[in-house]
Amino acid sequence: MESVETGRLLPAPGFEQRMLPAFRGEFSIDVKEHEDEVVIVADLPSAKKEDISIHLVDPRTLEVSSVREAEKEEAKEGYYMRERLFGAMNRRVALPTDTTGDGAKATFTNGVLELHLKKIKVLPEKRISIE
Repeated sequence: MESVETGRLLPAPGFEQRMLPAFRGEFSIDVKEHEDEVVIVADLPSAKKEDISIHLVDPRTLEVSSVREAEKEEAKEGYYMRERLFGAMNRRVALPTDTTGDGAKATFTNGVLELHLKKIKVLPEKRISIE
């Protein structure tokens, strides 16, 4: 798409919305709550498994980070367009319920991280009477 006033090319519709998380060093994450677990799915395209870090900060907060190194053999000259970003990406998300890292399972396939966290059974508060 070309701007009438300047003759410059404008970004495709929705470009800013798609790229904003990447510019902020974030990536897309889905959080699903099931009966006995919370499932987190994160898109980390072109990341390597060894460059991904998962940290359960507390029972309701998860942090996922990844580092993508620039390819050294690529020179900046000659690019017509360059949108692929390099560097650290980090995402901290609130979880819908208390979880534990005990028994957690994580897989990474085709740029998609899937993490299963077990829910913690929180006992209801018990009222204590004063004698």
